Amino acid sequence: MRDFKYNIEDLSERVRNLEKNFSLDVKKKRLSELIAFSADENLWDDQTKARKIMQELGDLKEEITELEEIGGEISALTGLLAEKGEVNDFSKDVKRLERRLGRLELKSFLSGQYDGKNALLSIHAGQGGTEAMDWASMLYRMYLRFCERRGWKSETMDLSEGEEAGIKNVTFRIEGSYAYGYLKGEAGTHRLVRQSPFNADKLRQTSFALVEVLPELEDVDLPGVEIKDSDLDWQFFRASSQGGQNVQKVSTAVRLKHIPTDIVVTAQTERFQEQNRKIALNLLRAKLWAREQLLRENRVKELKGEYRPASWGNQIRSYVLHPYKMVKDLRTEVETGNPEDVLDGNLDDFVEAEIQKLS
Repeated sequence: MRDFKYNIEDLSERVRNLEKNFSLDVKKKRLSELIAFSADENLWDDQTKARKIMQELGDLKEEITELEEIGGEISALTGLLAEKGEVNDFSKDVKRLERRLGRLELKSFLSGQYDGKNALLSIHAGQGGTEAMDWASMLYRMYLRFCERRGWKSETMDLSEGEEAGIKNVTFRIEGSYAYGYLKGEAGTHRLVRQSPFNADKLRQTSFALVEVLPELEDVDLPGVEIKDSDLDWQFFRASSQGGQNVQKVSTAVRLKHIPTDIVVTAQTERFQEQNRKIALNLLRAKLWAREQLLRENRVKELKGEYRPASWGNQIRSYVLHPYKMVKDLRTEVETGNPEDVLDGNLDDFVEAEIQKLS
């Protein structure tokens, strides 16, 4: 009975702290502004702006509603406890509230400037030929499944397939609430150890792949970075990735080089050249931002936590399928003996531990 009362009091205190950390009054004010914007009859004249307003509106409404519902249920349990003195039949409700509150508390850690943005995630196969390219495709599927589990939308922007199997590299856009904040800790080198499916002797093989995670940004997000038309070198070619007849036979694919920095990006999955041009500019903007962060990181930390460039020396996680089964994160020490589940997209324990570590 005493433990149950303590649990209720602890939940009440956590809700009060969360309301403070979440700046609930500020969020409600912003919600009112967004509701007014959404009622504007000219809102959809600019569809890009309208979608962003509606996404922010939906995310804010969901956060506020969830917090208020949890607070209301805790208040109801507190009242029952005071009235009856015993509410053991509600122990399952308390555990459920603890889980819901824990998810909201985790989101409160995502307070970085760009944590609420959509994410651009790239995977690059390391040295090792077909083995490494197959590993890159396994990671690609893992992150797509993770996005599906969270209800996020994903859109492939650029993909280069391997000659025999797998992929050389892929970049895809992830649209969802706090997608960048949740995924930014995945940047780094991922290591796989397994018996080779491409070797008749089934020798043990170690493969590496590099994951890069960037926020999807707009011009207004980069006040110190100017992209001049004169600094852009556009090239157009036929797409090499799988696609429809138009994608394969017409020069719809785009390669964009930023002359001052030598940064090169490509986009080739859309049917029309203009769409790929927009995607390429989006990727370039994110790459320029990452470069700017790297240049500033010794002086200013603009994001919550330290920006870690995706480099081959920055190994973050090992996935072992042979001679034993284990996935272990080298930063947080989180591990599991079920790598198949992780590779099927169940990354929550790893992602959440890294968020808490950075908070």
